[in-house]
Amino acid sequence: MRASAARRKRPAAASSTTRAVARPTPRTASRMAGRTGAVLFTAAAVLSSAGCFGSSDDPSRHGPDRAEKTPGAKRAIVWNTRPSSIASLGDSITRGFDACSVLSDCPEVSWSTGTDVQSLAQRLLPAATARAGTHAWNFAKTGAVVADLPGQIEAAAAHKPKLITVMIGANDACRDSVEDMTSVEQFRTTFTSALTRLRRDLPKTQVYVASVPDLKRLWSEGRKNIFGRQIWKLGICPSMLKDSDALDAAANARRQQVADRVTEYNKVLKDTCGRDVLCRFDPAVHEYRFTSAELSKWDWFHPSKAGQQQLADMAYRRITASTS
Repeated sequence: MRASAARRKRPAAASSTTRAVARPTPRTASRMAGRTGAVLFTAAAVLSSAGCFGSSDDPSRHGPDRAEKTPGAKRAIVWNTRPSSIASLGDSITRGFDACSVLSDCPEVSWSTGTDVQSLAQRLLPAATARAGTHAWNFAKTGAVVADLPGQIEAAAAHKPKLITVMIGANDACRDSVEDMTSVEQFRTTFTSALTRLRRDLPKTQVYVASVPDLKRLWSEGRKNIFGRQIWKLGICPSMLKDSDALDAAANARRQQVADRVTEYNKVLKDTCGRDVLCRFDPAVHEYRFTSAELSKWDWFHPSKAGQQQLADMAYRRITASTS
């Protein structure tokens, strides 16, 4: 009742101008209400698209699960210090050349996968698995250079090892002359390509890259043995070992060229490996000062069984380190 009275009084209180305005009929009011609703709906849509009401990615509209999926949130890659399988790549050192008998491979004492030394495989794999040799493969080849890595990687990839060890580069420096040594640029291109292929074929496999040994140090130690110097004349690493007794300026310059090239190779290995989160480079091999007892008693250049054990110790420390 009061509402009706109020409506009756409003026309009387209005000004003459107000009275001149026609009151909307029920049909007109209905049309206006429809237009107002359309305007409000359109405004809401515009504001929503501008983010004022929260976009489709607003966590408040999808709950906590959607909110947690932030861009760039990836699972951290963690180095496994106890890989369950190993494949070794490289040259004569990893084949145990001249460690057991003259001019012969002896993979049983290989620092990486050997069974007659405390190799990586013997230390990292479960005892039964290590003895069986079912999860350790040696694809290294005596005389191999960096250009041979792709083929070795292809062979290893078929087994999908959890860890691959690489020791390569000594033969790239051990050529007939310093002019024949693999150039640094070629070494970089080939090794980078090989590691890229490895990562493509084995995206989750860890890689241990050993530095190239100090060939000049091996010359310095091995030349102490007269029999070793005679063996070197057969053609072992001529760029470094030929004319082993010569100490003239030209001979010293030649040996230093080889030593410098090895240093450059190691820089390539370190830099390339450093760009891969699942790769660890080890400078310890180049830094190690092998003794006569740790060199082959047949050529006084390759590691003996004792030398292979030292290589295994160095690699084990690097691979099982808590940080890279």
